[in-house]
Amino acid sequence: MALIMEALQQDFIVRGIIVGSLIGISASFLGIFLVFKKQSMIGDGLAHVSFATVAIALLLNKSPLLVSIPLVILSSFLILKLNEKANIHGDAAIGLISSFAVAVGVLISSIAKGFNVDLFSYLFGSILVISKMDLFLSIILSILVILIICIFYNSLFAITYDEDFAKVSGVNCKLINYMISILTSIVVVLGIRVVGTMLISSMIIFPTVTALQVSNGFKSTIFISSIISVTSVILGTFISYIFNLPTGATIVFINGIFFVLFFLIRKFKYDN
Repeated sequence: MALIMEALQQDFIVRGIIVGSLIGISASFLGIFLVFKKQSMIGDGLAHVSFATVAIALLLNKSPLLVSIPLVILSSFLILKLNEKANIHGDAAIGLISSFAVAVGVLISSIAKGFNVDLFSYLFGSILVISKMDLFLSIILSILVILIICIFYNSLFAITYDEDFAKVSGVNCKLINYMISILTSIVVVLGIRVVGTMLISSMIIFPTVTALQVSNGFKSTIFISSIISVTSVILGTFISYIFNLPTGATIVFINGIFFVLFFLIRKFKYDN
């Protein structure tokens, strides 16, 4: 308890918990739509893209958050266009863009060797690098993501279950799909500060899949996954501080433990 109280007196711990919790909630709101639309891996692909955008930002000595958001959004649009116009399947389009982006990031980091350490912190996340500006932008953008999902909930729900029926019902499916890409890009870029580009997709997938083990509805899944996500962030941050472990990896590890527990609860429930 003394170590927890000591941790709470550190500004970077408080910033990490606030930013991580907000990202966790916005990722949980978005995650269920991506999981049911079988687009979970777009988060992973865009996370790889963000690696290149962070390298570009560091090369230009600009804010990685401000440079990454527009570039990752453009990349998500490119993935959609390749899928629509070039008849390339979604997973192949994600693979093309993400592998090219990683190559660009590695080449840039190889040319400009001065920021290799900074780039490493973005690969696996570090709450030490969360600045006050990151905190401010994360609060604004996370609330924006949650508000947009709440406002367009019915349309998102319709195209998630049956896109053809939603189109006939008058839903602008193209617009909604682009909106999902924008929101996913924002959540991915915000999350790379806390868990890094290599692990951010797990914050979108793990809490939702875990909640689906015990939930019986769309909204209850969002509610349960949000609680799992925030709990994982808080526990992961404290445990990493106490045992001197990497924060991002600890948060994802706790998410994995929650998944195993909820899976066993579901198995026990149906077996009895």
